[in-house]
Amino acid sequence: MTTASLPTAPPPATSPRFDTKVVVLLSEGLAAWQELNVTSFLMSGITVSAPGLTGEPYSDGDENVYLPMLRQPVLVMTADAALLRAARAKATARSDVAIAVYTRELFATGHDDANRAAVASVAAVDLDLVGVALRGPRNAIDRMVKGARLHD
Repeated sequence: MTTASLPTAPPPATSPRFDTKVVVLLSEGLAAWQELNVTSFLMSGITVSAPGLTGEPYSDGDENVYLPMLRQPVLVMTADAALLRAARAKATARSDVAIAVYTRELFATGHDDANRAAVASVAAVDLDLVGVALRGPRNAIDRMVKGARLHD
């Protein structure tokens, strides 16, 4: 067999460099189901934080159509409570950073109205954060999550 007859891999796709960064910051010590729940809820907020964040719908070879997804990568990281609080405070101080929060109380609620009421009943500095999602300028987000670790 000659190398000419070997299948060739498609050329590597060039990844665009995004001006923004998306990070989900999770509290240390959550159970696996909690990490998944918090991440999914937080990302639903980020996805609607600005127009054009999702790409086109997907379709398979049989022409089944699937929902579009976020156009850029998402980093999932873990941090202690102090870093979650600091990231929330820094993000809310900027107009160019979108932020979604998930508090410990939301594990006990069953619907959106109850979720919003639980967050609204607590002062910002007293929120018992278990997750924060951020989307904003790369350098600003990097500074906000400095000290966090990539999720295992």
